[in-house]
Amino acid sequence: MAGQRYVIKKYANRKLYDTQTSRYITLEGISKLVQQGHDIQVIERDTGRDITSLVLSQIVTSEEKRERPEHAGDRLQERGQALLEHLRRTLSGPAALVTSTVERGRLDLEELVDLAVDRALNRLSIPTRRDLEALNARIDDLERRISQGQGPPPRGRQRPRANQS
Repeated sequence: MAGQRYVIKKYANRKLYDTQTSRYITLEGISKLVQQGHDIQVIERDTGRDITSLVLSQIVTSEEKRERPEHAGDRLQERGQALLEHLRRTLSGPAALVTSTVERGRLDLEELVDLAVDRALNRLSIPTRRDLEALNARIDDLERRISQGQGPPPRGRQRPRANQS
């Protein structure tokens, strides 16, 4: 389960600034946040570019250098797992966004095609499926009325005649 999200800004002077705590933070501090399960995002302040994966790989590399050889394998696996989990969380949001955007685009395209087909049929005076269904409904209604002896429905309202006094 992901903890609180931390946005870290990296300045041109290579300092890292934690916007959550309003303090500068080290790579070691970011490493602790990731190990605690917090979601982090590192952004270059000047360009707005997301450099989270770059900073996380720097953390893994620097911790490997400090590690004693006999524990290196276990720690590397732990850090690799934390990095992998972070990347999965980070990438699942954009993937869902892309999927919903594609689906919305597909529906919009279908609607445009339907409208274009309707216009083309209308210009060529070819009835659409809806036109045929409406005609069939009217025929069914007329057949029902005739079989009940009611006759056809009136053809529209007649205007009242003016008084001739």
